Amino acid sequence: MPYKFTFDLTVVPKRFFRELALVIDSRRLHRKTGRALRRLVDKFKLSEIVGLDVSGILLVLEDLVDIYIKNLAYRGDFIKSRKKVLFLPHCARKYVDYRCKAEFDPDIPTYRCRRCSNDCQINQATRIAGELGYDVYVVPGGSCIPNIIKRFGYDGVVGVACGEEIKLASTYLEQEGIPAQAVPLLKNGCFNTKFNIQSLEKILKFHGEHRMGSSKVDFS
Repeated sequence: MPYKFTFDLTVVPKRFFRELALVIDSRRLHRKTGRALRRLVDKFKLSEIVGLDVSGILLVLEDLVDIYIKNLAYRGDFIKSRKKVLFLPHCARKYVDYRCKAEFDPDIPTYRCRRCSNDCQINQATRIAGELGYDVYVVPGGSCIPNIIKRFGYDGVVGVACGEEIKLASTYLEQEGIPAQAVPLLKNGCFNTKFNIQSLEKILKFHGEHRMGSSKVDFS
């Protein structure tokens, strides 16, 4: 289930994300987390910048922190997995109309990227993941993911989605004992959504020689 509102964190100053990373790295991830996030929201006037009320912004930020914590907790097991897959949201395509040349395969279901736009994040992510040996699915929704995982036997998952979708997927993956890494959308909606391609690339490049604590927090 997606958020009941839209947001665009790509308009937020990068200094905010650096300070958010400091809050997480300082390990103040318990009772003080909410207060620390509220101070950041007030300091950077995020309600005015993003156009959301404070409660909505805090919900998104709390999900970002939760995603980072779970990424760290499951990173070791994810690195050990042998058959990894990347799931991308079709709404992150540059175009969601006839200009997108991706072909839809209803049997899986997935869109197959045809690399029609160099500045399309789906094109960029598909290329990077393919070069690293990942199978890639550009899915129309999260409900089809369990069937794809079972059908092809994946034991390590990387997913790009909004925080609400990531939480739903995490529940299923934890029940199945499948380690996962997630990259949250910084701009949600039905089309032209955005995520940090550099953050995704860092996760995709995790291999056995990497130590769990070797990655810095990077949301922006």
